[in-house]
Parts: sequence; C-alpha cells; structure tokens
Amino acid sequence: MPLHLLKLCVGAESIEDLEAWIAENLAGKAARGQAAEQVHTTRMVPTRTEELLDGGSLYWVIKGEVACRQALTGIRPFVDGDGIRRCHLVMEPVVHRVTPRPSRPFQGWRYLAAKDAPPDLAATGDEPALPDQLRRELRSLGLL
Repeated sequence: MPLHLLKLCVGAESIEDLEAWIAENLAGKAARGQAAEQVHTTRMVPTRTEELLDGGSLYWVIKGEVACRQALTGIRPFVDGDGIRRCHLVMEPVVHRVTPRPSRPFQGWRYLAAKDAPPDLAATGDEPALPDQLRRELRSLGLL
C-alpha cells in the first residue's frame, strides 16, 4: 500500500496558480536545456522512501484545504552549498484534483496513509464545476 506526503503549498492561491507555476518552471528549465522535471526542495529527508515511491503522491494543502496531488517519481537527498542536508522530491508535473478536505497549518511535511488520503475528483465523478474560491466560501457557509 503506498504512502503519501502532505505539504503546504506556500504562496499558491489556487490549484490554477500551482499549475501556472509548474508550467512556468518547466518552460524555464527547457529554455536552459535542463531536464523537464518538477522538483520540490525540502529540508527534511523522508525515511520511508520505498513506500513513498510505490505509488505515493505529494498532496498539496492550498488555502487551508487538501486540494490536489502530484505523483512522486523520485526522492533525491543532497547536501547544499552550506553543508545542510536537503531533499529533492521529484514529481510528475500533472496535478490531480482531489476531494477537498480542511487541513490546519503545519511546518514541513507529514506522512499521509493511503487510507486517509482524499480520493481524486475524477474517481468520484465530482468534477469541479465551481471555482476553488467560490467552492471554499460555500463550504465555509455550510452550503456544500
């Protein structure tokens, strides 16, 4: 059974914002002749890498909700120029929307068991017909 990571998507206002950042980042790498892969750098190195790479994903928390995920394809520990151990989380650049779920703020990342991970919206048939901000507001009012 795969294991997942949960992380705050700091700076993103919406899933569309994250997707635009990914596209811009990949275009910049292509222009520089670098490999077109999405990498997110973290300070802590996961110890359960085999479980994470066995079908795991990075679930992004945007504006207080678990909103989307990206499949993990690699985990590359390294030491930066200051001698600090860090990690590159390599992900597929495709963002999959998930059934939104509230999440409190936290630092770093957390492991997320497969049984606790929200399902993809495509799997539930609940395609997002509303913009994220409107859907969040309606949910906060108890209308969704």
